[in-house]
Amino acid sequence: MSMELERINQMIEQARDVITVRRVFGEPVERDGTIVIPAASVVGGAGGGGGDDGKGAIDTGGGFGVGARPVGAFVIRNGDVTWEPVVDRERQLVINAVIAGDALVLARLLFRGRH
Repeated sequence: MSMELERINQMIEQARDVITVRRVFGEPVERDGTIVIPAASVVGGAGGGGGDDGKGAIDTGGGFGVGARPVGAFVIRNGDVTWEPVVDRERQLVINAVIAGDALVLARLLFRGRH
């Protein structure tokens, strides 16, 4: 196997180690008979490539990235399991601003159409 292919395989293995279920579900926390299991949304991607410079030299490269954000937690209390979502206030503010902006544009278009 070529050196470049070995490096690509190594990068893929590192990405697999990072993007696992351990990144999605945190360690359970138990207090007073209640168990909380935190959960996150984890997204990853990888890319790589290589080329020949026309003189016999081959260059390769690659990389990967991972992003994660909390989404909620499973709560186990008295044998019942419930889901408690995380409320991302910043994201909600952005969504509300976009909706308000769209409503203003629509109102303006409707008002123009009547005159």
